[in-house]
Amino acid sequence: MHRSVSRKRPWLAALLAALATGLGHLYLRRWRRAVGWLAVLLVATVLFVDPATVDALAAGDDVDPLAVAPILLVGSASVVDAYLLAHAHNWATQSTRASAEGLAECPNCGREVDADLEFCHWCTAEFDDVDGASPGDSSDRERN
Repeated sequence: MHRSVSRKRPWLAALLAALATGLGHLYLRRWRRAVGWLAVLLVATVLFVDPATVDALAAGDDVDPLAVAPILLVGSASVVDAYLLAHAHNWATQSTRASAEGLAECPNCGREVDADLEFCHWCTAEFDDVDGASPGDSSDRERN
């Protein structure tokens, strides 16, 4: 049974993580990681932020940015983590699908091509099979 895996948008994962810690990970369907980031945020808030500052922040009053630095640090790390996870997900999905379907990447335009072809059907670049390398190999070739 073939399971369809969609590409994730890294910018959207980062935006959602910036709106609420863990939300970008929920978009990526990383449930435990989302709960983990929420737990880290809660622990950092309890251990490192003064309760009066938390009350002032909840009331919407002005607070010193240094007083809420642990919250901002954990939130920023969550945004970066969601962004990198989305990129890693896309890379893994692309390489798995390409190997399963016999696809390769054109060294000229970077689009997916059939590994059995001797040219790219997107940019019509011919593949030089000088040293037996296929279009998807990472050999050093000059780009046109």
